[in-house]
Amino acid sequence: MSANPTMPSLDSTFRTNCERISGAVQTVITGKPEVITNALIVLLAQGHLLLEDVPGVGKTILAKSLAKSVNGTVHRIQFTPDLLPSDVTGVSVYSPQTHEFTFHPGPVFANIVIADEINRANAKTQSALLECMEEAQVTVDSITHTLEHPFMVVATQNPLDSEGTFALPEAQRDRFMARISLGYPEREAEISMIAGHHQHEPIESLESVLQLVDLQQMIEQVNSVTVTERLGTYVVDLGRATRNHPQIELGASPRALLQWVRAAKAHAAINARDHVLPEDIRSVAHMVLNHRLILTRRAVAEGAEVSNIIQDLLSNTPVS
Repeated sequence: MSANPTMPSLDSTFRTNCERISGAVQTVITGKPEVITNALIVLLAQGHLLLEDVPGVGKTILAKSLAKSVNGTVHRIQFTPDLLPSDVTGVSVYSPQTHEFTFHPGPVFANIVIADEINRANAKTQSALLECMEEAQVTVDSITHTLEHPFMVVATQNPLDSEGTFALPEAQRDRFMARISLGYPEREAEISMIAGHHQHEPIESLESVLQLVDLQQMIEQVNSVTVTERLGTYVVDLGRATRNHPQIELGASPRALLQWVRAAKAHAAINARDHVLPEDIRSVAHMVLNHRLILTRRAVAEGAEVSNIIQDLLSNTPVS
């Protein structure tokens, strides 16, 4: 199996650039190489990333570091209960001089948008990102404005039992390609972090390691990765298995399956392959599905875990 001859094929430069991005982020986020790799997969797959964990473990720093390592435009939005949709997308302002309305773009007009503590805003404001994340555009006063390319939303979220949080609507969650958690760092990493922060904040010295054109080329190379019909069928079978599982009330949507394939292609590319293997599909399954699958009330009462159900589905669904 080979890549589409009309698209750029994978080469050593692709792997080198991946290592440069990961290495840059690891100078700020220590002891979390797998988390950084997963974030890079979402970036290269043109997806959106949801970082969920307790406050203070470095969610925002990871998002900033990933954004800063790539020389694109970066805007940060602090989501609060009083944030309005127009504060995100922008607003048309009337000018008495010209007697016309002029559109003033909001912070969503950037290559990478950091939506900090997204679930502290209400559902109406959260929904302002729906069109942005799905179609890379904003419509204000019946006029559509195209967002920058590439475009990625990196959102941080506190657990729902934290004070002052709102649940993300299902439509919003489904637009995130993946959800990952950082967790607490290892003891040695925390010691190193405390020692390093005595002198300066590591993110202040982080410089871009790639130009935007380099990232765009890498994204094109990921798009060129081959997925056979057999593996496409495998993803569909897994998705339909989530919908038919007795403990799952809401399974994977068709959008989820498309994003699953894109993430698998990025995983294959990072591992220097121009074609997807079943292991690529399985490797990204948890981060693609864990925020999408909603358990039945009975399953929740019985203590069922989404991660265990996903693992069972992967174990029991063969590659046809």
